[in-house]
Amino acid sequence: MKAFRYVSYLLFLLGLSFNASAKNSGSESSNDNIKDIVVKDMNGKEVKLSDYKGKVLLIVNVASKCGYTPQYTGLETIYNKYKDKGFEILAFPCNDFGGQEPGTNEEIKEFCSTKYDVTFKLFDKVKVLGDERSPLYSRLINNNVTENGDIKWNFEKFLIGKEGNVVSRFRSKIKPESDELTAAIEKELAK
Repeated sequence: MKAFRYVSYLLFLLGLSFNASAKNSGSESSNDNIKDIVVKDMNGKEVKLSDYKGKVLLIVNVASKCGYTPQYTGLETIYNKYKDKGFEILAFPCNDFGGQEPGTNEEIKEFCSTKYDVTFKLFDKVKVLGDERSPLYSRLINNNVTENGDIKWNFEKFLIGKEGNVVSRFRSKIKPESDELTAAIEKELAK
């Protein structure tokens, strides 16, 4: 019995050592990196986030009936300002907060294009809370770089560097065109 415990303990230590080595090796599946994740666009087509390598991304959970919905204007402003420099916005509609995004993908696209002239990429509606949380949002809220923990409301923003690493997190109240956010975008674009 002692021998079994000893072997189990050694295997446990080896597992810890292996996990620490993998975490420090910069592997693609690091919890700070999103490039191994696949999502769906508004038309149900799979999109590999690795396809955005070399681009700076702003990932946002959005809703059409939220007090922060006017941030679509600011998002479009910064998208137009930086898109030719390698910047993309990936917007993920979400109905987790107060039922503020009840529409279908078609209704969301229509709303975004007619009300806010959105031209950045919209994706399939996702869950950002609970057991059904999308793998992307699990990674975004559990990394070694930004504040960890659940999304608090719609229009929370995550800045992703050119290699797919999570760089910064901005709560809903931070406007897209704020100095804080645009300075962070410019810093990443300059790398």
